[in-house]
Amino acid sequence: MVLMNEPAKHGLVRIRFDLSYDGTEFAGWAIQPAQRTVQGLLQDSLSTILRVRINLTCAGRTDAGVHARHQVAHFDLAESIWREFEDDLLRRLARYLPSDVRVNSIEQAAPGFDARFSALRRRYKYRICDQLVGIDPLERVNVLNWESPLNEMIMNEAGALLLGKHDFAAFCKRREGATTIRALEQFSWSRDESGVLVADVVADAFCHAMVRSLVGPVIAVGEGRRPVSWPLSMLESGARSAESIVASPQGLTLENVDYPEDSELAARAVATRKMRELDN
Repeated sequence: MVLMNEPAKHGLVRIRFDLSYDGTEFAGWAIQPAQRTVQGLLQDSLSTILRVRINLTCAGRTDAGVHARHQVAHFDLAESIWREFEDDLLRRLARYLPSDVRVNSIEQAAPGFDARFSALRRRYKYRICDQLVGIDPLERVNVLNWESPLNEMIMNEAGALLLGKHDFAAFCKRREGATTIRALEQFSWSRDESGVLVADVVADAFCHAMVRSLVGPVIAVGEGRRPVSWPLSMLESGARSAESIVASPQGLTLENVDYPEDSELAARAVATRKMRELDN
């Protein structure tokens, strides 16, 4: 097998694919020893079909148990191999992959595309059923059951206080050398037609466990156990504390990833790679 893990260059093409998965039985996106992961399963499947070693880059690494309705990833491949398989690869993957993962489209990427660094924003939704009757059995995989009623009005007040560009260190699990500065564009709650409470969480990017770490304290606000200002006070503390609450992964789904026009993909990737800084 030939290792294909370098950036696109002469003789290689970049392949983009869009996929969805039920994260229940996965230990997250990223490969881990002796664990079933989305990246590991896809890389093994593609490597078997294409007969070369494949290395994937995704738009956002989901944690264990987190779902994706629309994840985006890319890999680099010799152009000759791509031409051999391009018309048949989607069908082969559909037959090869298990039922909890589906590749929805696969194509040669536009010049400058990078699934991670070209992205403008990621959108997650967190779903909670706080109704007396409990979760609809057909939705139990991606909706969290909550036994106490939640007040979405004060949850919206708490979420609105966190919007903007901040250091979200209090809501992230730190990784060596990684910044925790993010721009939170939306954090709002509403109820769908069945009464399920849905958080719409949008940012330019998210650090490790950030969405669930944001949702957990706001649930406490919605129950009346904490004041509306509590999540903001956590943000302002600048550090993760023993009181941090991380919501269950079950209710979280990566819904969409937005990219700029093709002509702006490369410039966006360059800008994203720069270390984020807070505005003066």
